[in-house]
Amino acid sequence: MIDREAIERLGDNMAAQEVAGRSPWADARRRFLRNKAAVAGLIVLMLVLAFGLFGQHLAAWNNEDLDFNVMGMVAEKGQPSIESGHYFGTDELGRDLFARTVQGTRVSLLVGIVGAAIAVVVGTLYGAISGFAGGRTDQIMMRAVDILMSIPYMFVLILLLVMFGRSMWLLFLGIGLISWLDMARIVRGQTLTLKNREYIEAARATGVPGWRIILRHIVPNLLGVVAVYATLLIPLMILTESFMSFLGLGVQEPLTSWGALISEGAKTMNYGTLWQLAFPLFFFVITLFAFFFVGDGLRDALDPKDR
Repeated sequence: MIDREAIERLGDNMAAQEVAGRSPWADARRRFLRNKAAVAGLIVLMLVLAFGLFGQHLAAWNNEDLDFNVMGMVAEKGQPSIESGHYFGTDELGRDLFARTVQGTRVSLLVGIVGAAIAVVVGTLYGAISGFAGGRTDQIMMRAVDILMSIPYMFVLILLLVMFGRSMWLLFLGIGLISWLDMARIVRGQTLTLKNREYIEAARATGVPGWRIILRHIVPNLLGVVAVYATLLIPLMILTESFMSFLGLGVQEPLTSWGALISEGAKTMNYGTLWQLAFPLFFFVITLFAFFFVGDGLRDALDPKDR
């Protein structure tokens, strides 16, 4: 005889597995893992992050120590060498380039992550409020964004650093606060498509305050778009900081960054010291490409219709 209870339990299990397999985040994760370029980029980012966090434990020299045996004779004695402990060589002052590259990796990644976080938080809240409020409030808020976008942000950042001093935290804050405008426009457009959905109307009908609707219903549904744009915003932050450091307006000694190291390497490359430029430039390039690949993979995984 057929055991109907066993068949029903089997059907329930299969239905549960089918429902679990249709989870949007699970589907997005599978689509992301099938993207070889995105997975490779994620692995590269993890390796670069591990290098920045734990690379100092592998360095034989401190980033501020001077090796007087190679000072002023970089091209002859400052080349990369495992025996001397200078794995990436030294700069013209005899400082270990491996330790300085580790420190530059920490600073550049910190600038990118902190600056992007500030831009994402400010831009998301501003855009969500503008789109949800609508009407004249929306018009005023977005015209303010248009006016701010017409101002050259690099000029504003340079002006801030010149007026208030070359502080690393001011650099973080300045980069983040002038990079939220695009995020605000993107979030505002997405909010306009969400605010007329049934669950938003139901929340309004039950008397839920507007600020709670924004924080509990609109912002969580924008996490996919925000995550994708954040991965593309971090390399922009790193590029901006590197450009400022290349001009001498970024982080100051004894701190350093990829941009500062690349600037120093470019000044001495004519003296046969290509390693001063090659190593920080290598980490700079692979990190930017990795972020771009991960961002493209997240975009395809979270919204496959736009592929």
